[in-house]
Amino acid sequence: MITPWIRRHRKSSKSVSSQGLMLPGHRMPRIRRRRNPVSGLTNQGLISPSDWKRPSVRWGVGATHMLLLVALVVIGLGPLLWLAKAAITPTNDIFNHPLSLTFAHGAAWSNLRTAWSTVQVGHYLLNTIEICFGSWLVQLTVATTGGYVLSVLRPRYARVVTAMLLVTLFLPAIVLLVPLYLMIVNPPLIHHSFMNSYWAVWLPAGASSFNVIIMKRFFDNLPRELFEAARIDGAGPVRLFFSVVLPMSKPILGVVSVFAFIAEWKNFLWPFLVLQDPNKQPISVRLPAIAGQTQLGVFLAAMLIACIVPIVGFLIFQRSFLRGSGLGGAIKG
Repeated sequence: MITPWIRRHRKSSKSVSSQGLMLPGHRMPRIRRRRNPVSGLTNQGLISPSDWKRPSVRWGVGATHMLLLVALVVIGLGPLLWLAKAAITPTNDIFNHPLSLTFAHGAAWSNLRTAWSTVQVGHYLLNTIEICFGSWLVQLTVATTGGYVLSVLRPRYARVVTAMLLVTLFLPAIVLLVPLYLMIVNPPLIHHSFMNSYWAVWLPAGASSFNVIIMKRFFDNLPRELFEAARIDGAGPVRLFFSVVLPMSKPILGVVSVFAFIAEWKNFLWPFLVLQDPNKQPISVRLPAIAGQTQLGVFLAAMLIACIVPIVGFLIFQRSFLRGSGLGGAIKG
């Protein structure tokens, strides 16, 4: 639901141009660009208009683009398609004919059923979803509140904190592994170990300076007139955060959500260290453990099941992810 401050800003922004204030009814002069009559391009590139008229150049460039597109599709989707085919292929056929496009002895759909029931991929998937949901919630809470404080509230120490966050981006994650592990085993002031608890994964995931930085950069581009109008109407910092900032931040929230979910879904080292109970481990940790205990066809079926959830999630939220670099239509002048 759009708040009154956003609605008033939309009405007042109709008379404001991208370069400054203008009177209502005035129009900016249009800048006409020379368009290439052959290729339709507005800016001249490496190929001149006279070269575009030659059929050999047009066909050569088009063929090159097509070959690059096919190569990218094969490189990007080839392993995934091979995994989908091998997941329903008998183990002997995988060893004898690994690149075959057909099923020599029929499809082994029982691999998926065995991977789900016998290998207990479903149980490990539920553990992974629980870990990802908790990490997503913690990361989103820390990123939104941290970016809001540094960008909108702007205390005196905001620049110092921002500089410290940028410095941490240059530190390799492996350097912080031992200190972080010691803090989880014996946290200060609490004196209660988080080992074999999902909190050992959720709390370190929230300490992501990258999410705070990109959230702050997005909040910096929001119009300050809305914040001033909200404060004049009596909105406090909490009301300003929930009623003005968050409704306008849906694109960047989608980007942070995708980053948090994918990063935790493929995380292996940290859950392997802090979750020693096999019943609580995610599928990224259990897959290498069951590799030597099952047949290759069943193992590949388990890998395919593990890949389905992030692929479907990205297809659902790809619109928010691709539009996250700008306001995404939150404000229309």
